[in-house]
Amino acid sequence: MATHQSDAPLVLTIARLGRRPGTMMAVRRTVDAPVRIGLDLEAIEPGAPLTLDLQLQSVSEGVLVTGTAAAPTSAQCARCLTEFADHIEVRLTALYAYPQSTTEATTEDDEIGRIVDDTVDLEQALIDEVGLALPLSPLCRPDCPGLCAQCGVALATADPDHHHEVIDPRWAKLAGLLEDRP
Repeated sequence: MATHQSDAPLVLTIARLGRRPGTMMAVRRTVDAPVRIGLDLEAIEPGAPLTLDLQLQSVSEGVLVTGTAAAPTSAQCARCLTEFADHIEVRLTALYAYPQSTTEATTEDDEIGRIVDDTVDLEQALIDEVGLALPLSPLCRPDCPGLCAQCGVALATADPDHHHEVIDPRWAKLAGLLEDRP
């Protein structure tokens, strides 16, 4: 059986919630993100302030956690490769099964969270939700022109008349003949 680190920022103690269905407890706090959470081009970096606004409710088979998590993200534009900052807020809904409950016995470990030593670990639920909410190709701005295909300069910061002479490959041999003439 896995054990949780009770001092981890995304591990919540539920001991005072009790097991009576309908009992609720609010959790509102800001913690440091314990790990990088996100995708290749955009993520919540370790140590970023992660604001949790959650409602924990005792249900017959475990604890239902609902609410939001918000944090700043670091991103790299998929078109021009510029670094930029953004913000994400995700909605969390996760059920954590009590030990020896029917839900725990009839589900796989990766299907549903488990309550371990009167704690729930939100890390995997948060990783899943953030991964689904972030764009695969973040943009620094919706109309980002990207990079010049010939030289790689960012077109957003290039001169307005930035261009290159592109010779049709079918005529390249002839252009080479003209260059050789005195």
